[in-house]
Amino acid sequence: MRVLITGLGGELGTRLAQLLEARDDVAEIVGTDIDPPRRRLRRSEFTRIDQRDRDRLVDFVTDFAPSAVAHYGVYEPDSRVGPRDARELTEACTTAVLGAATRTGKLERVVVRSGLEVYGRGRGRPLVPAEDATPAPTSAYGRSCLDVETAAVALGRHHDVPVAALRLAPVVGSHVPSPLGRMLRLPAVPVPAFADPGFSVLHQMDAAQAFVEALVRGYDGPVNVVGPGAASPWQAVRLGGRVPIPVTGPAWEVARRVAEIAGAPVPEHVLELMRHGRAGDGSRAIDALGLSDLRPTQDVLAELFEWATVTPLTVSREEVA
Repeated sequence: MRVLITGLGGELGTRLAQLLEARDDVAEIVGTDIDPPRRRLRRSEFTRIDQRDRDRLVDFVTDFAPSAVAHYGVYEPDSRVGPRDARELTEACTTAVLGAATRTGKLERVVVRSGLEVYGRGRGRPLVPAEDATPAPTSAYGRSCLDVETAAVALGRHHDVPVAALRLAPVVGSHVPSPLGRMLRLPAVPVPAFADPGFSVLHQMDAAQAFVEALVRGYDGPVNVVGPGAASPWQAVRLGGRVPIPVTGPAWEVARRVAEIAGAPVPEHVLELMRHGRAGDGSRAIDALGLSDLRPTQDVLAELFEWATVTPLTVSREEVA
């Protein structure tokens, strides 16, 4: 395979490149993003391009003519960029890259990043949706993910190319710029006063491995990728040794503003998770992609809080001398 990775500069894209570099069936890897990768890559080539520079991005993709595209260029609001830039970058990258890749005539498979947010939350929606549930997003990020899926599937059908849409649970962990992770690491965390909805998360390495399996197998269709088990806001806060602040009604907006002042902006899809939960049926990922050893949600959260803890070191005068 000749693999093009969008979003290569992010933690997830970089992890994916590292896994692909270890495979003999991957001949070349190139990638692009708004920021360079922060980990060492041995044979992947990176080109820094603003995804809104359509002409340059199209020329870059056309010159490489990939046989496979791993579309990680789906930007979560308040992860690496703000909500407006996230929307613009995602739309521009999806349209330019997938359109150019299909026009080369070399494309054989596509994997795109999506999220459980496409199912939405609220009355009439399943608590643990499987892939056959009708997507009905109730947040800007959910709508953005569904737009990416729709555009990719339309191009795939027109050009007879399989498209895998990986509906990831929220990805958190050490070094992952996650708005949910930042919020949970605050000293005091707002939680629902009269509910304790469950949610699942996903480790960054498991997210990258899911992309590898979908690429190698040439999978076609949506797949939920979810860490086994679940936690609730109250459980997560206790696990991290934080102080829970019960919130209800209009007070959520106040809590949201306070969190932003504290350095943890809370986009609407994260607020939705805290108030109503976020889960998904991950059995298809096991059957179709062989992802039977994903890290459990509780373990991922434990790692998140362990990484966030700072232990002061005390040094005696004798040791300094």
